[in-house]
Amino acid sequence: MREFEGIVGDLEYPMFIVTVPGPFGCLVGFTTQASIDPPRFIACLSHKNRTFREGKDAPALGVHAVPAEAEDLAQLFGGETGDQTDKFGRTQWREGPLGVPILDRCENWFVGRVLARVDAGDHDAFLLEPIDASSGDGEEFTFHRAKRIDPGHEA
Repeated sequence: MREFEGIVGDLEYPMFIVTVPGPFGCLVGFTTQASIDPPRFIACLSHKNRTFREGKDAPALGVHAVPAEAEDLAQLFGGETGDQTDKFGRTQWREGPLGVPILDRCENWFVGRVLARVDAGDHDAFLLEPIDASSGDGEEFTFHRAKRIDPGHEA
């Protein structure tokens, strides 16, 4: 529907990198806070990418706000596929709670326990309960900048 695409195509929101044990990770744009009390967040993963295939049954996901100055990190996790590229061999990271990879360059992140997973079309929506987090200052890499990244898998 052209009208709907016109509305959502103009929205500006931060991009996130979602990680799962393995390690696997991908750039995502479909996310939202879903509740204040208790805190809940929804992150959606495309059925086409390896992070979804490898992490669909993971007990927790890592959600990292991509810093504005980290376009190369967004390109790595959005423009490369884990089927062909060792993304984690090309960036610094550490193991976090429940084995979830934490990216060193993203100071704003949280690990969320998966409470529910819902088929949302070509993505699955993961309802997350934050169990650990870190926050800092800085601007985030945004959706309109991410539009320039050729996806690692076809859209």
